[in-house]
Formats: sequence, C-alpha cells, structure tokens
Amino acid sequence: MPDKQMPGTYRWAQAGDINSFFGLMLDNIAGLFLLVSLLNQAFGFPVEFALRYMVPGTAIGVLIGDLAFFLLALQLAKKTGSSTVTAMPLGLDTPSTFGMIFFVLGPAYAGGLAAGLDETAAAMRAWQIGICCIFVSGIFKLLCSFGSDWLRRSIPRAGLLGSLAAIALVIISFLPLLEILRYPLVGLIAMSIILTALVGRVPLPFRLPGAVGGLVVAGGIYAIMHFTGLLGPSEEPAFEASAGLWPTEWFQALSFGWLAAMGETVNYLPIVIPFAVATIVGGIDCAESASAVGDHYSTGSVIAIEALATLLASFCGAVIQTTPYIGHPAYKAMGGRAAFTLATAIGMGLLGTTGLFGYFYLLIPKATVYPILMFVGLEISAQSFLATPRRHYPAVAMACVPALAFLAMFFVGPETKITPAITTTGILRNGFIMTSVFWSSALAMVIDRRLAAAAIFYFTAAACTLFGIIHSPLPGAPLLIPIAIPGVPSALVLPADQFWTVMNWTMGYFIVGCLMLLWDYYLIVTDQKEPDPEHLQD
Repeated sequence: MPDKQMPGTYRWAQAGDINSFFGLMLDNIAGLFLLVSLLNQAFGFPVEFALRYMVPGTAIGVLIGDLAFFLLALQLAKKTGSSTVTAMPLGLDTPSTFGMIFFVLGPAYAGGLAAGLDETAAAMRAWQIGICCIFVSGIFKLLCSFGSDWLRRSIPRAGLLGSLAAIALVIISFLPLLEILRYPLVGLIAMSIILTALVGRVPLPFRLPGAVGGLVVAGGIYAIMHFTGLLGPSEEPAFEASAGLWPTEWFQALSFGWLAAMGETVNYLPIVIPFAVATIVGGIDCAESASAVGDHYSTGSVIAIEALATLLASFCGAVIQTTPYIGHPAYKAMGGRAAFTLATAIGMGLLGTTGLFGYFYLLIPKATVYPILMFVGLEISAQSFLATPRRHYPAVAMACVPALAFLAMFFVGPETKITPAITTTGILRNGFIMTSVFWSSALAMVIDRRLAAAAIFYFTAAACTLFGIIHSPLPGAPLLIPIAIPGVPSALVLPADQFWTVMNWTMGYFIVGCLMLLWDYYLIVTDQKEPDPEHLQD
C-alpha cells in the first residue's frame, strides 16, 4: 500500500514493520537457540544453567541496542525531515556466537570439569570467562569507535572479510546443516523455503517472511511426525521449560564478581578481539549500506551504540556480543521504519528476562529455525567477496583454508589415533581466525606488489606464534612465553618438549617476512613495483 502521509512527517510504525519484526526477531531467537543447544550437544553444558544465567543478559544486549537504534532513527528523521527513515537492525553477532561457543565457553567448561569441578561450578567458571570476554569486546569496540577508519585502512578487506567468510562457510553454514538434516523431511523443506524466499527473493503467499514461512510449513510437518511417532525417540535433553521461568541468577553479574576471571580470560583474547574487529568493520559497512538507500547514519554513532550495547550487556551476564545487521536495505525494501526494532527490543527483553525463551527452545524444532543461519552464512560469504576487489578473491579463499583445520578437528574424538597429520592439523586449528587474517592479508598485499606490507603481516604472525596466540601445540592453546625468565611462574612458560615445534613455525614466518623484504627491494631496483595490469582490471 503506498505511503499517503504528508511529506516531512515520519510515521515510525507501518505495515512493513510486521515482516521486518519477524525477520529480525527470528534471527535473534536462532542465535539464542545456538547458544543453548550447541553448548549442550557439543560439551554437555547444562541447559537450565544457560537459560537462567546466560540467556537473560544476552537478550538484554539486544534490547539495549535495538532500543538505541530505534531512538537514533527518530532523531535522524527529525533532523533530516525524511518520512522514510528505516532503523538500523541490531542483533546477536552470528560468527562470534559460534566463536564463543566452540573456542571460549565450551573449552572453559570442559577445562573446569577436567580440573575436578562439578557441572555447576564448571558452568559458573565458563559463564564468568564469557562475561569477561564480552566486557573486553565492549571496551575494545568503544575505543575503536574513535578510530574505526584507521583499523579499516590498516588491514585489507580480504583479511578481515576473508576470515569472516571462513567462519560463515565452515561453521555458520555447515554445522547447523547437521542439525537440519537430522530430520531431512523437515529440514530440507524448511531450508528450501527459507533460501528460496530470502536468497532468491521469491515472494510467499500473504507476504509471509521467508523465515516465518519455513517455520509454519516445516513446523507443521514436524508436529504431524511427532504425534504419529515417525520422528523416533528424541535426543533432546530432558528438562522442564518451566524451570527456566523468572530467572534471577543473572543478577549475580551485577556484583562484578566475574572480574576475578579476567586472568584466565587473557588466553581467549586472540579469539575474541578478531570477532570484535569484524563487527566494527561490519558496522562501518552497515552505515555505508544505509547511506546508499538514503539513511545517512553517523558511522561513529553506529559503532558506539553497538559497543555500548555489548558493554552494558556484559554487566548483566551476556556471553554473546551484539552487532548491526548488514541487511538494512532489505528491511527498508520490506517497508520497515522504526517500530520493528522497538518490537524486537521488547520481544527479546521479555523472552530473556521472563524465561519464556525456554518454551520456545523446547517447542520449536531446531530444523525449522537453523536454515536462517545457513542464509546468514551464505550472505556473509557472498558479501565478503562482493566487498573486496576481484583481484583479492584468491586471498579471501585463502582465509578459508585454516578454518578447515577446525572442521577436521571437530570430529576428532579421544579414541582417535593421533598421527602426524592430526597433530599438524591441531596446531593449524589453534588461533585459526588470526591465522586467516594474516595469510589472506599478506596474500592481498602480494597481489598488489606491496611486499614490504606483506612482510609486516608475516613478522606479526611470527610474534604471535612465539607466544601461542596462533599455532599453539598445547591443549587449550594457552598464551605462554617461550623461555623461562627469573620470577615468572613455570606454568606460564612453554614446556621444553614443545620449544622446537614453536620455533619451527616462528622461524618459518620470520624467514618468509625477510624474503618478502628482499623481494620488495629487488622489485624497486628493477623498476617492477607496479602490480600486474591484469590484476587491476576489477
């Protein structure tokens, strides 16, 4: 229906906000599903603990961020006199959701169990480390909001977006697919509807959002199969959804006792910081995409809001950071204005703080929701290529290679025979996000014949390897100094039997860096610094 309002008046709630709300809300619900289900399935993390301690603060982060973007949209409409302003959508960052689950919360929980803690104490330890990580992310993003352009200039897009594409393809798209295909009759139908509607942009009857259409059709089939016994025995953990109602345990985060876990959190910062950087770059891209369709938000304001939402959420016990979503133009095309972010803020806040999310988690089949994550993964991967120069495509693809090491080791169990290939794969997996950044950034610089800049990335990789930030040969990949220093506890020193393994990787990077500098000098003296002309035809 055409908008008949008077020019210059802003009607912040319209029919298009309904579709926009369902899309944004279901994206965020899927993020909470991931947090609870993957922690339980991969690490045996107690569901009730996640519902009562982790989910409320994580949902509050969405409440704060979307409420702030709702107010920012009203302010922009008033300032510009535009009647078509669409609020910036915000939600749980999908890549770092997987990162926190598989590289922070899960390992911290498993480490607590290995140290002799009971389930509750190990879960508490993991929760506190997770809060510290989100707190550090919020502080880091807030500081970077003042120099976000410098970060963007320092690291080539192929480096930042390439590592994001690796996570999107290997983790966000593939791992949910395993859950989707547990019930292929349901999962394939949900996946086909959602991808056809969202990727192919084929309209559904009654203008249903693709995520809702997949949920209704595939969910109906799932219900029929459940009541007729065709699903077989459920493998879901047995718990009462009512046990998650009115959670108050998350209030403990307001006492800031979790700061005591900051020392342990240092080991996880090489995982956490790249994800924070990625959301900063994503925030810049979101502001630019909004400007392209007429909504000129301040980039600094967008990043500052996502940083404050992440930081304030950590005070409430959040374990996943928030970020603006790249789909602002799509929400605008659906006719969304500002009401959909307000409704999402209220909806997520209520689901998290009242404990009603437990009923959603128990009743909604994962196979009908997870195809949304496949859409997100495919979109991130596509955008990673589209937003980089064509000549840097090999560098983006290169970033995906270290992520394959994570996927390979994901299926290695304690009974697996350890071979040299598995040992090397494990070393490549540790810190693979930073490795992806270094490898793809260096290759992008090489393609542009900026070999001295490539050398900087190789030297940085050598330094990170020396201290275990990447390529740690030890379980848990702790940060350690390479040699004993008087006064430094032996627990912080690399074991002697692993010294030459670390030095081999370190010297490899260092020598490659030196080679790049010599090669760069050769190009200068032979007047061959200009890139290959074919590479410049983007």
